Amino acid sequence: MRLLLVRHGQTPSNVDGLLDTGVPGPGLTPLGRAQAAALPGALAGEDIDALYASTLIRTQQTAAPLAAARGLEVLVRDGIRELSAGDLELLPGHTPEGLRYLRTAFAWASGDTALRMPGGESGAKALARYDAVVAEAAASGAGTVAMVSHGAAIRVWTAARAANVDVAFAAARPLENTGVIILEGTPSDGWKALSWEGAAVTPADEGGPTGEALGTAG
Repeated sequence: MRLLLVRHGQTPSNVDGLLDTGVPGPGLTPLGRAQAAALPGALAGEDIDALYASTLIRTQQTAAPLAAARGLEVLVRDGIRELSAGDLELLPGHTPEGLRYLRTAFAWASGDTALRMPGGESGAKALARYDAVVAEAAASGAGTVAMVSHGAAIRVWTAARAANVDVAFAAARPLENTGVIILEGTPSDGWKALSWEGAAVTPADEGGPTGEALGTAG
């Protein structure tokens, strides 16, 4: 299966740099709506068979133009919502406490899945719920699936599940609003990242960019 993981469009909390992970969450800004409207064109080369969004309003609003353009139903699933910030909810993301959110999340991708977000879920629970939606999509027989999800959830799941992406690579590459990571594989055979926001991802065993930092975590 070809899997397109798409971050939602811009929200007011993105503008303010806040950890905003609650359901249903805010809607899109005017720029976010423009980003969503541009998504069908950006994905014009993809033959998408199924389209998913999380239970947060911003992903459903982002998916709506793509659904209309392709005649697809938006399948809403809680499993691909953002990683819950717990006690860190609505803190500025670049404060010491806010940065604890990403440190905890990427520790999950490194294998410490028993670790809990302060006042929130464990890595085991977060990855399992995301895995379940991906498994559902794979079991449907769809050749190409787009999932409109969230920046931290997408980066952490990709680092945990793609054989050619490690934590250093994912942590160094913030995913912009409506940015796309493309993977291929199956739940049983595993996943390989093909591209990250349009840049090819070289397999780890070929001396590619895995682990090379390009900017700061975010």
